[in-house]
Amino acid sequence: METKKSTITERRNKSPDVSLWWSKLTLAQKFSASSLGKFGYELQFIRNVNGQNVAVLQCNGGIAIISPDGEINTSAEVKLRRL
Repeated sequence: METKKSTITERRNKSPDVSLWWSKLTLAQKFSASSLGKFGYELQFIRNVNGQNVAVLQCNGGIAIISPDGEINTSAEVKLRRL
């Protein structure tokens, strides 16, 4: 019996430009992200949670998320995929 080998294509090999992520943020998220940027946090990506875009920022291994209304959570549990 011959087994068929499936090929998995990695689509995450290139991250979109950060300006694309910034354009998807609400005004409240942009203000909060800017505030966190003063402490070294950088916008990594946006995750869609229950139909709302949640911003995910990272700094020295620490993770912060920003809700659509600009609320910052630095103790959120976020699982990151490794490439």
